[in-house]
Amino acid sequence: MPPDISLLTLTLLCLAALAAGWIDAVVGGGGLLLLPALLVGLPHAPVAYVLGTNKSTAIVGTTAAAVTYVRKAPVDVRTALRIGLAAVAGSLAGAFFAAGINSAVLRPLIMAVLLGVLVFILFRPAFGTAPAPSGPASRQRVLAAVLIAGLGIGFYDGLIGPGTGAFLIIALAAILHMDLVTASATSKVINSCTNIGALTMFAIQGTVLWQLGAVLALFNFTGGMVGARMALKRGVGFVRGVLVVVVVALLCKLGYDQWLAA
Repeated sequence: MPPDISLLTLTLLCLAALAAGWIDAVVGGGGLLLLPALLVGLPHAPVAYVLGTNKSTAIVGTTAAAVTYVRKAPVDVRTALRIGLAAVAGSLAGAFFAAGINSAVLRPLIMAVLLGVLVFILFRPAFGTAPAPSGPASRQRVLAAVLIAGLGIGFYDGLIGPGTGAFLIIALAAILHMDLVTASATSKVINSCTNIGALTMFAIQGTVLWQLGAVLALFNFTGGMVGARMALKRGVGFVRGVLVVVVVALLCKLGYDQWLAA
């Protein structure tokens, strides 16, 4: 635990981890809440330590959500693991380069990615509402998913991280024609793999605050379990609505921090 962290800051970080776990389980993107919270709560920590600690927290909630989904949703575990193995390689590579990230460019980069996600969702209102296909996906589509959702988004997850779950959901729905609930369930298996790869690299580099991460992980785990069950119960419309609300809220928050709070 960082010696200069106050009880108030720790409490707020725990609440952020709880909410992030819920968001991650429903639509992904919990890191877009937790990572800025860690950047604010640990202002003197190098960015690599913030990213590593974020991963040590997120891996617990994401894995809990993945287990919940696999037990109750129609997840093609074999395909998810194929994409996940590629994602491990991508996230390892991304985490290797993460130490060179400058905190001054981190927030605008996240905002740009978020804006792209929001525009896509708003202009495709029927996206992800069709029932999931009953048969297996073609080899070409699985290969495309491995390259884009696995290697590509895996690299982004290791490099920066926030929004990975949301990007995986969009990629899986677009490439493999999954509905949003099935895509969300599948993304959790893949995201667990990317978290393993990225956390491994951060651990090797010694850039993880393990004590703080363990405390936050307990709250992230609880949020992940609750969020996965709500998504399964309420369906596609609920997932899409939460995705839009989360993206808009985070864009507003990050925009305020970037241009008005200084």
